[in-house]
Amino acid sequence: MPTLYDQAQSAVDYLRSQTSISPRVGIILGSGLGSFASQVADPVIVPYAAIPHFPQSTVVGHSGQLVLGSIGGVPVAVMQGRVHAYEGYPIAEVTFPARVLGLLGCTTLIVTNAAGGIRPDIPQGSLVVISDHINLTGTNAALGPNEPRFAVVPGAGQRFFDMSTAYSPALRNIAMQEATRQGFALTEGVYLAVLGPSFETPAEIRAFRTLGADLVGMSTVHEVIVARHMGISVLGISLVTNMAAGVTNETIHHEDVIEIGRRVERQFTSLLTSILPQIPAV
Repeated sequence: MPTLYDQAQSAVDYLRSQTSISPRVGIILGSGLGSFASQVADPVIVPYAAIPHFPQSTVVGHSGQLVLGSIGGVPVAVMQGRVHAYEGYPIAEVTFPARVLGLLGCTTLIVTNAAGGIRPDIPQGSLVVISDHINLTGTNAALGPNEPRFAVVPGAGQRFFDMSTAYSPALRNIAMQEATRQGFALTEGVYLAVLGPSFETPAEIRAFRTLGADLVGMSTVHEVIVARHMGISVLGISLVTNMAAGVTNETIHHEDVIEIGRRVERQFTSLLTSILPQIPAV
């Protein structure tokens, strides 16, 4: 039976047979943010279903295709949608695309998501740079046999690896400075991940606030764990699409998540396209 590394390498081999593009930055687009992929110049679009061993997204707002090309002269691989553990996928499959992006050549990963806002001073529609995360999903993406061949930089791929700067301070600084230049507020926040798919209860949100969380969602942390195992630098950006349960009296609907994504599309696109050329090559 092929190992996880063998499967990832098979996916990489297929993608390299489709294009000569060697992406430097991988971008994972969360719910409501998939339209950003239209910024890719000379795109090569590959449906997830065509890529060997690639998991298929079942969630509304996740198109399920990989777009390779360039933005601002930077070669990129943009994932329009991701899969989640709540869809029934094992964590190894949830993080498989991040593994593939690393083996494909990405040394930087930008992860985005739709999140619930826990802090009242970060309103619906805000973009937030993730400064750290709390993993309450009950599992860890690095479980299982260690595979050092996943390392993309020297010294990575170790059994035990540091997560003290999981979200690159340098990349966060670039994002904050760019937002200031563009004239809008971009705050930093701690993202807490739960398994889902149910939204959280008010009591859970009160507990999460006590733990120091500013945002809550159902994705991202395992992709970041895998990226850091590989030695990939990470920038995380959340879009606050709703206020978490109990912060307001409003009922939470997934349709609202998609709608808020559409409203903030221009600001999100402007920020991300301006950040990309500023990311240093590794």
